[in-house]
Parts: sequence; structure tokens; C-alpha cells
Amino acid sequence: MADAAAARRLRAFRRWMRAHGVVCSDALSLDVSDPLGVHVRAVTPLRDGDLVATIPCGACLTPRTTGAAAAIEAAELGGCLAVAVAVMYERARGADSPWDAYLQLLPDRESVPLVWPADEAECLLAGTELDKIVKQDREFLCEDWKECIEPLMLSGELDVDPDDFSLEKYFSAKTLVSSRSFQIDSYHGFGMVPFADLFNHKTDCEHVHFTSASDASDSDGEDDDNQSDASADDESTIGNPTSSPPGSRANGEDLEMIIVRDVNEGEEVYNTYGTMGNAALLHRYGFTELDNQYDIVNIDLALVTKRCTSIFSSRHTRARVSLWRNLGYSGCTIQDTEYFEIAYDGEPQLELLILLYIINLKPDVYDKLICVAHDFVSDEEHSTICNVVKFVKATSSNQNFEVNGLEKLPDVKKLLHCESICSTLLSLADMRESLYGSSTLEDDEKELQACCIVNERKLYHSLVLRVSERRILHRLRKFASRGSKAKKRKHP
Repeated sequence: MADAAAARRLRAFRRWMRAHGVVCSDALSLDVSDPLGVHVRAVTPLRDGDLVATIPCGACLTPRTTGAAAAIEAAELGGCLAVAVAVMYERARGADSPWDAYLQLLPDRESVPLVWPADEAECLLAGTELDKIVKQDREFLCEDWKECIEPLMLSGELDVDPDDFSLEKYFSAKTLVSSRSFQIDSYHGFGMVPFADLFNHKTDCEHVHFTSASDASDSDGEDDDNQSDASADDESTIGNPTSSPPGSRANGEDLEMIIVRDVNEGEEVYNTYGTMGNAALLHRYGFTELDNQYDIVNIDLALVTKRCTSIFSSRHTRARVSLWRNLGYSGCTIQDTEYFEIAYDGEPQLELLILLYIINLKPDVYDKLICVAHDFVSDEEHSTICNVVKFVKATSSNQNFEVNGLEKLPDVKKLLHCESICSTLLSLADMRESLYGSSTLEDDEKELQACCIVNERKLYHSLVLRVSERRILHRLRKFASRGSKAKKRKHP
């Protein structure tokens, strides 16, 4: 029954493409039999440079082309927020929308954590990089709806049922826009590009390349709700492509899908959404990849200072962090959180190692360093820490010190890989892992092996994320153990 309905929607979409000038190569086929979604496959071998699709800009659903264009302009909405309004409006129109057949092919919403039940998301994402981010997303989007969407709905500019512009419908539209929109060109800005958004992602395996005529963008648009530089001053033009307003480029240059890597017959044709770890993929697109080498784990600065305060005094820790900042160092930041990244191979961010090095300096060396620290700050990458390390070595050995060159960074990293720093790293790995709860890595791995991606999609992808992050922490322990003389300890 479901297969028959999917096949009907696909036939309707093919008719829609022909009617709106979307040209798809016969070498491609759309497979809607998979419950996980649509797959684009090669019917015949494809070679680098083959043009497999052309899509008129006028066929795209954008703030310029939607029937809600005037209302979007009047409300001064831009970016992906404006695209979300366009999607909600055209969905509300149903069969009267020029994009109805296209929208029918899309899911109601993407299964991203944003729209998971709050209690389920909290349970499944506990300890992961998405735990706090998803909660913040919900708060921000509720503010967007209250400040922008609700006033637009109440203004009477759009003749729609209020239920079609509810907070829930906004969240659903937002998941589609976030996961499927493209930057089209300077006139249209972000928008939904029918057919182009059906290609699935595979890391480092891009087969097909999306380009606008101006080659302004070749990847999915960023999730940016800032107002677009382009103002929307036209009504929907897709229903009557020959009568665009003066100055409109809604039906100008075509967008193209070009093969950039050979594809064999029967293989799926992949796009790439960028080089992203699983946290980013799940956050924005609702899926993960096993053994994703772009995965990272973050350790918050607050966790680092908490650990160091348990060894040294709070005053000691604050003073050392202050010196670290005065030397020009900082961690990564998102929202109001400062953190350090642990790479896929378990190696910590250099700034974390430098901070731990400064925190562990002997008091007499620290006292001498703060007097001359301003002389060591350099715009050249890694120069500052090289000079600091040389000063510390000279001071500790009572030798005269002059800044007469830089040591090689690998030598400095080797010096930073010392017992005191590595012992702290081991403790930080334990503290970070405790956020996942009482289950062990082995428990999560067994649960993942038994999990069905079709019937337990949310559980499956959250487990992939958890397992990947915890394996990175395991590698961090190996990294730290190589430089620590501490006795082996059991870890979760």
C-alpha cells in the first residue's frame, strides 16, 4: 500500500518536472522503495563531466517565487526563515500550489533531533555534543515563531488557516529547509531546488556537483536566519513563467547537476553536504555515518577548570587561565560556551595542551613568566608557545635565555606530552565520559549491533553518535597513557 502511494507520488513528480522545465537524464532513476527515503541511482555508467540535470531557477521554491513573496517582503524576512515561510505557505495551498507534486514527494519533516519528543531527545542524546544544542535550538526557534511567524499570520497578509502556520508546522518546515535548501544565486538567495535535493550524502564520495550559472555556490545553504540582501518584490512567478515582473531573474539561468566522479551502473549517485562529523549530520540532516573520520568530541573549558581546581586552588587556576589568554590563546566558542576539540584520532587541541602546561608550571617559573609574557606574543602561528617553552626550559635550568629563533612545533608538542599534562587528560576523559550515564562503551556497541535502522531510527543514529564519541575518548586515553607514568586504571 505504502509502496503504491510512493510510486504515485513519484509519477506525479515526474510530470511536474516536465511541466516546469526540469530536465533529468535518462541515465538516472529515482528509487522510492526504500523506507528510509528516495535514492538516485545510475541506470548506465556515468563519467566525470556528464550533465545529468538542469533546473530552471523559476522552478525553485524561494522567497522570490512563492505566492507569499509580498507578505515575506512586507515582514522583512530573509534567509532560511523566509524559505520556511514559503514552504509553509505552499503546503497550506495544497493542490493549488504550483509546487504541490514536489512537496508531496518530501517527508512531512526530517527526523532531526529538533522535532524528536523532548524527553526522548534528552534520553537519547545525553552526554553527546547535541545534548545542549538541541535544547537551545528549540528555544531560538520558538522565539523566531513568536516574533516573526505569529505576527505575519495575524496580520492577515496571508489567507491561510492558522493551524498551517502553527509552531509545530514551523518546526517541520524548518527541518526541510535546514536539510534541503541550497544557495541559488544573489537574486533568489536560499531556496528549495526540486530534484537536486533528492541526492543523498556520503562523506568524501561526491559524485554529483550542484552549480548555479554564476557558480555562486556548490553546496547546501547554511542555516542562517539573517535578512537577505535581496528584497522580495514580486508575486509567485512559477505559475506563469512568461510574465515575470520587471527586473526579475526568476526564470533566468538554469541550475545544473554535473557528474564529478565516475559512477558505475546500478550504484547510488551521491552528493556531499560537506565534511561534517556525526553530530553535525544528525543535528541538521537526521542521519549518521559509521566510522566518520570527521567526528570530534568537545571538552568544555568549565570542565577543565573544574578538574584543575580540584588539584590547585581556584585562585591558582584563574590566574593561569588569565595568563593563557594574555598570551593570545582561547578555545573554540559556540553560544556562550568555550571548549576544546578532541580529534578523531584522540589528539587534543593544541590550545588545551598549552593551557594545561601553563596551569602545571611551578610557581617560581610562573612568576618569572608573567613578567615577560607580553614579549612572547606573536602573530605567527605557534611562535608564542615555542618562545614560552624555551623560556621555561631556560629558567628551569638557570640558563640565560634569548629569543633567537623558534623550535619546531613537533618538538614542542612532544614536550607538552608530559606526565602532568597526560594525567590531567586521563581525568578529563573520565569526567567527559561520565556525562553519558552508567552504560559503558561496550554496552552501547552491543545495543547498536542489535538496533534496526528502519524501525528504531532515532535510537540507531543516537547510538552511532554516542559510540563514535566514546571511541574518541578511548583514543584520548591512549594518547595520554603514552605520556603518563600513572598506573593503569579501569575506565568505563
